[in-house]
Amino acid sequence: MRFTSSLSPLRARPYARVYARLFATASATPQTIIEKVVQKYAVDVPNGKVIKAGDYVMIHPEHVMTHDNTGPVISKFKSIGATKIRDPKQLVFTLDHDVQNKSEKNLAKYFAIESFARQHDVDFFPAGRGIGHQVLVEEGYAFPYTLTVASDSHSNMYGGVGCVGTPIVPRMVKVELRGKLPPGVTGKDVIVALCGSFNKDEVLNAAIEFTGEGAASLSVDERLTIANMTTEWGALVGVFPVDQTLFDWYEQTLKRVELRAFNTDTSGIPAPPQHPRINRQRLDALKAGALTSDSGAAYASHLVFDLSTLVPHVSGPNSVKISTPLPKLEEARIPIQKAYLVSCTNSRVSDIAEAAAVMEGNKVAEGVEFYIAAASSLVQQESERLGYWSTLVASGAKVLPAGCGPCIGLGTGLLEEGETGISATNRNYKGRMGHPKAQAYLASPAVVAASAIKGYIAGPDALDATRLPPPGAPTFYVAPTELATTSSEPSPQTADEPLFQGFPSLFSGRLLFAPQDNLNTDALYPGKYTYQDDITLERQAQVVMENYDPTFAGTVAALIADQNNQCRAAPGDSITKEGVILVSGYNFGTGSSREQAATALKAAGVPVVVAGSFGDIFKRNAINNGLVCLECPELVKDLTNAYARDGKRGGGGNKGELTINEGHEIQINMRDGSVSVKGPGYEKQYVVRTVGASVQELWVCGGLEGYILKSIQSQS
Repeated sequence: MRFTSSLSPLRARPYARVYARLFATASATPQTIIEKVVQKYAVDVPNGKVIKAGDYVMIHPEHVMTHDNTGPVISKFKSIGATKIRDPKQLVFTLDHDVQNKSEKNLAKYFAIESFARQHDVDFFPAGRGIGHQVLVEEGYAFPYTLTVASDSHSNMYGGVGCVGTPIVPRMVKVELRGKLPPGVTGKDVIVALCGSFNKDEVLNAAIEFTGEGAASLSVDERLTIANMTTEWGALVGVFPVDQTLFDWYEQTLKRVELRAFNTDTSGIPAPPQHPRINRQRLDALKAGALTSDSGAAYASHLVFDLSTLVPHVSGPNSVKISTPLPKLEEARIPIQKAYLVSCTNSRVSDIAEAAAVMEGNKVAEGVEFYIAAASSLVQQESERLGYWSTLVASGAKVLPAGCGPCIGLGTGLLEEGETGISATNRNYKGRMGHPKAQAYLASPAVVAASAIKGYIAGPDALDATRLPPPGAPTFYVAPTELATTSSEPSPQTADEPLFQGFPSLFSGRLLFAPQDNLNTDALYPGKYTYQDDITLERQAQVVMENYDPTFAGTVAALIADQNNQCRAAPGDSITKEGVILVSGYNFGTGSSREQAATALKAAGVPVVVAGSFGDIFKRNAINNGLVCLECPELVKDLTNAYARDGKRGGGGNKGELTINEGHEIQINMRDGSVSVKGPGYEKQYVVRTVGASVQELWVCGGLEGYILKSIQSQS
């Protein structure tokens, strides 16, 4: 399913009726639970239409969350002439990314966001309340059988409570977890091992449904951790079952919510208003409206992973696709300088308790800095009440405010050049948590704490090796299935594509090749620039690809200047768009959903990116900002064989360069998809599937913002 968010208002309706409606969609066509949830939130669907993965539909999410990037959203809101939000209670603003920044400029931005929220009656959570994803779970915005999205790629986390957290579902993948975790093995170890075991794009751009007795055995906190990092695995969402474990968790959450509001039966005064989203009525309706996937529902793939064969794992360095059993890595005694227990992945109460149990009676090693930040203020309060927080502080941990901080590469404690760090966060991409020449590993809170004590990557002393399986690779495999009906592979173009007026018939220019798979958005546009709301497109162009190749921006600028000096005319009467055409490997644009990864490339003079495949979140941002994305695996293969070191992507070019420039010119015909590549000793033709009319119109309008402005103007 490839959905487009709609901000038209939902009618208010009792919760019981919401769940009754879910069952009303039952039909002879089997659906997965994710497809059923989307069916509920789809709008303008013809009667009798059963939504399946791969369908294009318009949706109206239950909630939409934005965080520090609300500033640019407000600017766009005003630039198109909008004056009123149609459904204010659909929106949630949370300030969480740059909360350590007390500069006058950042405080003014935060004030402007809060003022806008108050003016338009939008739910607002200030800096210090916590990371938006955690807040949405705590406050019931992310709730079972709902569809809630965010301007952040870790809305996947909502799948831990049975909530669909993505507006894009091209295909469905079933991940069956068998067995139970051995003692000392955690949810973080599960997802780290999954990323390293199934590391050939098995779940790329997929919606994952977790099943099996192994999934049922996991705690809700472990499910949230695993769902959170399905993003790094390559998926768009990972949804766990709504079962008794989750019901019990919500019962405990409801008790805490009621105590927070002083709602007791012995007060002798009228009860305060109930929580608008976590309350008895909604929980009873949830239990009464159980929802499961239908027998015969179609999945593109079925992966099996045996939890009972898993030992603690560590991810890295600098890649989630590399995971190593802890016993093997521990033998290397890799020294660390920094350790982190932060982020929405592993900074809940259970995680802090896990780290505190390891740190009890110990001290952080000399030469190591150990940073801690709770996922939310409620988490920190509870951890303080239970004594876990004071244990960590007494051990020498350095406290940061509840927020993203080092995970996004902002604030105190970032990795310096040459340093090595181990973190309980979700991403260890090159340069994300500090200097591009630092090394970052990911592990569970217990392993992070133990490493902080010992000064090198290690497990806790309490970990009993005799109760663990052999420290080799866990048992995993792709199960045979005949149910696959959808695919992420592009279908061949069978006819010329009509061109929208003003859309180029040709794209042409110098070909640059970045021989790298999984080139993530942190590499394309560093996080340290992401929340500088006043950064110009010119400046974006100067820093594009900085964390991958610091010379890239200069190379592109020189090539564009040369093109401008030549003033080459378009052939005949066709519209030709010149620029630098970037070619790269597979899963291009994985990672954060920052739109600047697309706008920076476009601003630099790259009108088209050709890759083996794209992360769908990046592709959506590219389309919305007028950057054309085309897939051509054959071209990627040929360039890799000819120019990549040892004929493999990941090690730069034969000359040691990260971006290969061999003087090739490329021309892409957007009518028939023909591609011509010519260079020194090289000439070959290729075929791509071009883009449709809707994408072309967005390009002509300058992106989604221009398209919406055009629509508003046409109605006035």
